[in-house]
Amino acid sequence: MAKRCGFSGLEILLMVLFVAMTAVAVGFIAYTVTQQSSESRDQEPTPTPTPEVPAIPYLIGVGRADITGPVGDVPFMGYANLDQTAGGIHMRLYSRAFIVDDGSKRVLFVSADIGMVSQRLRLEVLRGLQAKYGDLYRQDNVVLSGTHTHSGLGGYFQYTLFMITSKGYIKSSIQIIVQGIVKSIERAHENLRPGRIFINKGELEESNLNRSPHSYMNNPEEERKRYNGNTDKQVVVLKFTDMDGDGIGMISWFAVHPVSMNSSNHMVSGDNLGYASYLFEQDKNIGSLPGRGPFVATFASSNLGDVSPNTRGPHCLNTGESCDYLNSSCPIGGTKMCVAFGPGNNMFESTRIIGENIFKKSKELYSSTKQEVRGPIHFAHQWLNMSDITIQINSTHTAKTCKPALGHSFAGGTIDGGGALNFTQGAVEGDPFWDGIRDAILGPPSNETQDCHRPKPILFSTGEMNWPLPWHPVIVDVQLITIGSVAIVAIPGEVTTMSGRRIREAVKKELESSHAFANTEVVIAGLCNIYTHYITTYEEYQIQRYEAASTIYGPHTLSAYIQSYRGLARAIAEGTEAELPKGPEPPFFTDSQLFSLLPLNPVDKTPDNSSFGEVLEQVDPVYTVGQVASVTFVAGNPRNSGDMTDKTFVTVEKLHNSTQTWSVVHTDASWETRFHWIKGTSGLSNATVEWHIPQSAQSGFYRIRHFGHYKEFRNLKPVFTAYEGVSDVFKVNKRIYY
Repeated sequence: MAKRCGFSGLEILLMVLFVAMTAVAVGFIAYTVTQQSSESRDQEPTPTPTPEVPAIPYLIGVGRADITGPVGDVPFMGYANLDQTAGGIHMRLYSRAFIVDDGSKRVLFVSADIGMVSQRLRLEVLRGLQAKYGDLYRQDNVVLSGTHTHSGLGGYFQYTLFMITSKGYIKSSIQIIVQGIVKSIERAHENLRPGRIFINKGELEESNLNRSPHSYMNNPEEERKRYNGNTDKQVVVLKFTDMDGDGIGMISWFAVHPVSMNSSNHMVSGDNLGYASYLFEQDKNIGSLPGRGPFVATFASSNLGDVSPNTRGPHCLNTGESCDYLNSSCPIGGTKMCVAFGPGNNMFESTRIIGENIFKKSKELYSSTKQEVRGPIHFAHQWLNMSDITIQINSTHTAKTCKPALGHSFAGGTIDGGGALNFTQGAVEGDPFWDGIRDAILGPPSNETQDCHRPKPILFSTGEMNWPLPWHPVIVDVQLITIGSVAIVAIPGEVTTMSGRRIREAVKKELESSHAFANTEVVIAGLCNIYTHYITTYEEYQIQRYEAASTIYGPHTLSAYIQSYRGLARAIAEGTEAELPKGPEPPFFTDSQLFSLLPLNPVDKTPDNSSFGEVLEQVDPVYTVGQVASVTFVAGNPRNSGDMTDKTFVTVEKLHNSTQTWSVVHTDASWETRFHWIKGTSGLSNATVEWHIPQSAQSGFYRIRHFGHYKEFRNLKPVFTAYEGVSDVFKVNKRIYY
């Protein structure tokens, strides 16, 4: 048998096919790897690791303190309705402070649950800070902003118009606010630690409505086309963390009026923005009672001047029909019958819905933020005489601001709170009847002031009214702070949507003229440092709706502010902030010059054969989650309790069967409780406490307690005595048993 020394034809064919297939496979793999490598170079995937830690971190401090004040008899600040006085608590009010230090400069931003920051309030806070910290916190690096809740206490102004609409200067009210703001700053100062800041922004729909669309439409068409709507939908969030990435605080800005709680409300409330803060802090401070815990979240005001939360729009109360588009009035009942509603069926539900919307969007942005804020801190500040500013309109023309004055439409109110009598929005002519009464009592406006304010028909020429004190301020703060690429413009009033856009654009352009600023995020912080009513565009001013009638320095008010803020931004961009002229300082009137129209509260009395704290209407023995437990006590005036900051008029307590002890599950700061104080006659009053039992409530036994003080005279001197009352024990079930 012969030996094989070669390969058959079939074997050779198979070997060739194997080599060829291997070559193809290797080539395909090489091609695939090459393509993937090429694509990865062209389109790098976004990495998700923690951003690089800056070489020199910021020092960051956050703090919160109670500023609720005396919740009986004191008028609210917002609707200018003397009948809307405090009678209990829906939610407690807080000041929230944020300090940022870059190693060489420091800024402080405070957002407080109040109607607005008044000049008097700012001056007293700065005096308190000066006494404690010297020159560390000053008018140029401290921004005080009000959330603009219309359900906070008044009485903290030093100008006559505001004192008249809040029954004067009420020391017990302003002292609590000043002390609370200073305490929130102290806590932030004590908590300073190395940390980081991140920024994020997004759009929130169906949570705000332009309440003066006719005015907005008078802005140039080409300008309006640059924006998606007649309100700003943008939410801007600053996230503060420690160096380990753990959150310590948050600021959110969104343009909406906190007027979900309407003028019929008598319980102190933070309204929709206050509720958003409540939700965020409760979410982060798990297990803490409201107002407690280390995490601080504030929802600050922005360019909300013409923005309502009442998204179902204005309708006539008596007919259900839509109000007149031009002047927001009804055929029968006028402006008082024209009221905006929604989105809920009552003010509490509307507050909840809007607050939840803002909270959820802000939480989403907070959780997803990746863009870190880095860079040095700057600040610039000036005082301006806003009644006498010359504005360069163009290369050949100038204009001037005016002495303060309010127009007829100021008395017409808005769809969030209509005026009385026969005043309407959109009035460009005076009314002989009311003008005659004004002239007889106050004297007519000067020709100069009338000419300066045209087409506004002047109702009150407040800049020419100085008895017993000036009726309006003329010395006004303008201020700008920057933290890295974030610029916060402190606006001394309520700026409309388009006015805010113009200010943002002007500041951004001026800052970015310097190579030190790029991709700057400019935020409008409203109602800061001093209150000067509204700021509309020149075009909106011509329509003379409420916002324009309340633009007190005339048609060129916005132009004057833009000119001033551009100057501040230019100084920061060029590093010449220290060279800015300070301007004329504002007055600080002595207590003896101020007046109060709030009478002393009378001696408290009880019904026959009863005592303070005794139950008048008892709770039911059994409730189910979703129901309301209610109890009514014999009460004293809450004003008798003095400083109740960080305390409570109400507790809801749960029994622990194993130890037979009680623990507090809710206070009067809780969303779930409502403390109604009802004033009777001849010193009699009572307090009704409601607990809206949440679905999260555990089954078990509960009780409601009420704390207060009553006033009596002993040896001709007032004496305030503490009392407390407690309901029967009642059971809460998770579901109904049959």
